[in-house]
Amino acid sequence: MRPLIVFGTRPNFVKVAPIYRVMSARADCDPILVHTGQHFDASMSDDVIKALDLPQADVRLEVGIGTQAWQIATIMARLEAVYESTKPDCTVVVGDVSSTLAAALVSDTLGVPVAHIEAGLRSFNWAMPEERNRVLTDRMSRWLFAPSEDAVENLRAERIAPGSIHMVGNVMIDSLDWVLPRLDVDDICRRYGVAGKAFGVVTLHRASNVDDPAVLARLGEALVAVSAELPLLFAVHPRTQRHLRLSGAKFGTGITMLPPVNYADFVGLMSAADLVLTDSGGIQEEAVVLGVPCLTLREETERPSTLDGGRNEVVGTEPARITAAARSRLAARATASRLTAGTFRPPLWDGHAAERITAILTGVPA
Repeated sequence: MRPLIVFGTRPNFVKVAPIYRVMSARADCDPILVHTGQHFDASMSDDVIKALDLPQADVRLEVGIGTQAWQIATIMARLEAVYESTKPDCTVVVGDVSSTLAAALVSDTLGVPVAHIEAGLRSFNWAMPEERNRVLTDRMSRWLFAPSEDAVENLRAERIAPGSIHMVGNVMIDSLDWVLPRLDVDDICRRYGVAGKAFGVVTLHRASNVDDPAVLARLGEALVAVSAELPLLFAVHPRTQRHLRLSGAKFGTGITMLPPVNYADFVGLMSAADLVLTDSGGIQEEAVVLGVPCLTLREETERPSTLDGGRNEVVGTEPARITAAARSRLAARATASRLTAGTFRPPLWDGHAAERITAILTGVPA
């Protein structure tokens, strides 16, 4: 079987790595890697690929920066020739980014069946580009690989053919389980100046948070307030960096601004942190499995399984609400021992999702 695996952003690389690792180890599978170039900055692309021990892609489309419509159109135009030259049996897409939708559209147009990994997640916020991408991709997919029971229920409610829906678990956790034993967390913390200290980590990249100056200012105010009680490491996405530069926003000494952090280093930092503040879906999942309290800086999450047991909390973008939630979490941590990493795992978040996906696609058990 020749699956064409299309990816283009940092979270895509994390999800693709275990799938490629399993597929390439099988004699009956010959995967082709296509990097669209949606994320092209080294810290968001090649450095992450190296950390995950992925080979360089067989094809690089080098799309680069642009509006969502332009990126989708350009990826589609450049992908068509790739299908002609490689003749794949199916297309594997992951997540909910522009590269995901573009590849699904081309594949469906050419009559090549689509496999969507991370199918069925729903924020129910149609204003989010990611929500449109994931819903439309699910509609075009022959195999819908759901990471959680809520995702399966969403697909059933949308009347997706039951035989197309497969509950397989979470490939993000496959990568997390692969990288954790390879980390020297003490060394990572020393390099980032937080060894033996209490600290939190921050990421922001959603358009609804960083493109709107008013929302970005509110979040900045909240982070400054939290940093007065807990020093923060803020790994700044290139998109966020552009908007911070335009806004002229300033942060106090309690916030250390970092360029995008290598995947392995960021997992190490999260595992040692006292609090995670993020608008990233994948980081919500990683944080709760690592046993670190997480505050989601959005009004909703497409990953409700992370909310079980209060490990993740959706706190919106208002400074007072964020600050109060952070104080509550820090107070709880001061009187209780750290949650044990790995104690919270929804069904099939066991590090073997990629094996189940490959077995279904090839029709042959691993």
